[in-house]
Amino acid sequence: MQVTPLVWIITIAVTILFFVYEFFAHVRKPHEPSIGESARWSAFYIGLALVFGAGIGMVSGWTYGGEYFAGYLTEKALSVDNLFVFLIVMTGFAVPKKYQQKVLMVGIIIALILRGGFIAIGATLIENFSWVFYIFGALLLVLAYRQAFGGHEANPADGKFMTLVRRILPVTPEYHRDKLTVKLDGKRFVTPMMLTIIAIGFVDLIFAVDSIPAIYGLTSEAYIVFTANAFALMGLRQLFFLIGGLLERLVYLAQGLAVILAFIGVKLVFHALHVNELPFINGGQPLLWVPEIPIWLSLLFIGATILVATVASLLKTRGGGEAKARAGEVTDSTAGTPR
Repeated sequence: MQVTPLVWIITIAVTILFFVYEFFAHVRKPHEPSIGESARWSAFYIGLALVFGAGIGMVSGWTYGGEYFAGYLTEKALSVDNLFVFLIVMTGFAVPKKYQQKVLMVGIIIALILRGGFIAIGATLIENFSWVFYIFGALLLVLAYRQAFGGHEANPADGKFMTLVRRILPVTPEYHRDKLTVKLDGKRFVTPMMLTIIAIGFVDLIFAVDSIPAIYGLTSEAYIVFTANAFALMGLRQLFFLIGGLLERLVYLAQGLAVILAFIGVKLVFHALHVNELPFINGGQPLLWVPEIPIWLSLLFIGATILVATVASLLKTRGGGEAKARAGEVTDSTAGTPR
């Protein structure tokens, strides 16, 4: 896939413009979005992502189009999991609802910047070291196990990292509208809003470790990796307010993501064996008999897994019991997150 520097510049510039527009049109003035507003913008961004993928298919071929759609689906599912952790963080810091948009917006921008850095590093490693596929594959298998069986971790709002931040930075006990810092008695303090954004940035860093190896297991094209991530993050703020309580009903989301990560991990290991150059494996020769999983199968498997996990979750929580239990975890400031 040939992507010129001009196309990269235009893509990054348009992405930045979208987020600038989002901030000035929707986030700058604190308010809680309505369901209608959230639904319209969520539909717009999802539609835009689908049109872009169709454009890739028509211009560069449907192999690349399929890689984009598989990557977009995977990143979107991981982003929904990310939203659940955002919800826990904002609950832990008791962020007023009318200020949650700003926190989400900043968190999403931090996520895109961090993922951009990881994408560049991943592209360089893949171009120069074929054995990195073994590392990515093994990492995804470990992450899949943790996702499925890792139990509950501490709320990031009360974790060791945020405890250290509180020791370093003077913090006010209350919010001062949506300000990040405030001057009191001649001394500068950070507000809980700043702490929330720092916590979400830390969470974004952890999630980038999941998402970038996962999508590089579906495509080696850095442009597809970047655009799939960008479109997965666009509209995430609106999606948060749209699905709201539905997050608490997605009780099998972690297991579904574990299956997807494990599948991509196996796919990466198969690919690593197929292009093997390590001297202690088959004398440094590729194992050409190892099957390569085609992109159409990856797309079908990922889509089916997300569908099954979602339907099973909704059926499980139809009576509301499991959802209430999960909601109880979120409202407790010491709640864990199933990762």
